[in-house]
Amino acid sequence: MDEILRVENISKRYEDITVFENLNLSVKKGEVVVIVGPSGCGKSTFLRCLNGLEDIQDGQITLDGQVVDASSGNIGKIREKAGMVFQSYDLFPHLTVLQNLMLAPLKVKKSNKKEVEKEARALLDKVGLLLKKDSFPRQLSGGQKQRVAIVRALIMHPEVLLLDEITAALDPEMVREVLDVVLCLAKEGRTMVIVTHEMQFARAVADRMVFIDNGRIVEEGEPSEFFGNPKTDRLKAFLQTFSYEA
Repeated sequence: MDEILRVENISKRYEDITVFENLNLSVKKGEVVVIVGPSGCGKSTFLRCLNGLEDIQDGQITLDGQVVDASSGNIGKIREKAGMVFQSYDLFPHLTVLQNLMLAPLKVKKSNKKEVEKEARALLDKVGLLLKKDSFPRQLSGGQKQRVAIVRALIMHPEVLLLDEITAALDPEMVREVLDVVLCLAKEGRTMVIVTHEMQFARAVADRMVFIDNGRIVEEGEPSEFFGNPKTDRLKAFLQTFSYEA
């Protein structure tokens, strides 16, 4: 597989607070990389750096051969290649589901309206929400909103999907709804970088697990080894806190 995303020695600081330092990561096309770690370790900040929503102080991020630089004139084009899905959905409450999906392709890409609507309907059908196309976000469950948010990212045809704690606010049944969509995307060969606290979700969808703690990557590996045979004491201790889920 070809490399699509490369992170080289990046550091992120807020004044005198270092979030992470000298992080390195490579993601191949079609790979699903899941990042886990304790709260406050910088996982979500790291994800936001990947498409320039947060700037970095050192190092370099390259996406599909282009350097990610929040201050550059082409950052908008780069963000189109790295679709971001947030925990909070961020759907426009005054727009219907279909209008939410069509907004960016029409305004940003200047795409053909009929073609965009056709694709939006097809994607909604794919995630089981075509009948909700004329509903407003307030009329949807949390799981339905998150599925719409995933479709909104997909309709921009990103090279990489960045998913930030997308199941954190959902009850178990809704987590299953969203997990099924992400598993389907993984089977299609979608490239994804996922931050989550859901260990079962991570184990089911990941090609590779990455554990971050205290601003550095402590351990990474295939899910079977990562969960079944952790190499570091720190990862062992972290996984033990989720043992009640087994």
